[in-house]
Amino acid sequence: MKSALMMILACLLAAAGTSSVAALFSINLSLTLDFYASTCPGAAAKIKEMVDAAVQTETRMGASLLRLHFHDCFGCDASVLLDDVLPSFVGEKTAPPNDNSLRGFEVINNIKTEVEKLCPGKVSCADILTVAARDAVVALGGPSWQVPLGRKDSTTANFTDALVSLPSPFLDLSDLADAFASKGFSTQEMITLSGAHTVGKARCGLFRQRAHSEGNIDPAYAAFLQSICPGTDGVGDDNLAPLDNSTTTDTFDRGYYLSLVGKKGLLHSDQALLPNGGSSSTQINTYNSFLLGSVSFFTDFSNAMVKMGKLTGPAGNVGQIRTDCSRVN
Repeated sequence: MKSALMMILACLLAAAGTSSVAALFSINLSLTLDFYASTCPGAAAKIKEMVDAAVQTETRMGASLLRLHFHDCFGCDASVLLDDVLPSFVGEKTAPPNDNSLRGFEVINNIKTEVEKLCPGKVSCADILTVAARDAVVALGGPSWQVPLGRKDSTTANFTDALVSLPSPFLDLSDLADAFASKGFSTQEMITLSGAHTVGKARCGLFRQRAHSEGNIDPAYAAFLQSICPGTDGVGDDNLAPLDNSTTTDTFDRGYYLSLVGKKGLLHSDQALLPNGGSSSTQINTYNSFLLGSVSFFTDFSNAMVKMGKLTGPAGNVGQIRTDCSRVN
């Protein structure tokens, strides 16, 4: 049932087009690197301390925090952190792309609690999540980058927007490119941001079709996935496999791209980035650059993350500083 639902979501996203979605997003021009220099100078250190502790306790949490940030953007307003208040308010947590997928909410809530003790009412949940994602990448051995700050927390969330705006794991290359282009990202930036899949795991329901039905996959890898994920919908749907099939599944590095070259991309949308060895000069040049070493990937990934973190929702950078990330004030 979940697999069928995800296929429907893929069709919804493709049907949504790019022109209408593009109009919903803009760049936040009010962010600055020193936004909390006088109002909460200790915030960055506290966030890093708590992210490091969370990743040390559970390595997978690093990937979970990064994924949580990705799903909050494109919008970067902490809307994904809001709990449902039934029957009056349904947030984004239970939208199919997020439900039983996103983790790390408690880590962000705990960080917020401690930051509030340092400087009440000053640091937004959106900024905490953005910084935490950067610190999670660093904790896993990846690059660091400067995070522009000053985001506001939204006072609402949009279930439907979460349903159609997040790129589906079943999309082909052209649809992926359109989805990212609608937010202002080039094909190279799309390939770069997809490198976040060098860490983390995905559930069987998202890769069952690839494991059992697709031809552009290494046969031994397909057999491995089939041992984890039976071909029958509803059986083993929550079984996990690493997104990066290299030997460094818990390290933020270029292993993801090595997996794709070997036709060992876990998700259809992963392997779609490199069909038949690459179908454009942009793909080939990007992969060649990344495969030569991690420096180019790290630089490009850092730049793309800064760009993504500047996206804002349809209302722009308006809202509040929540005292509790899971609910509006």
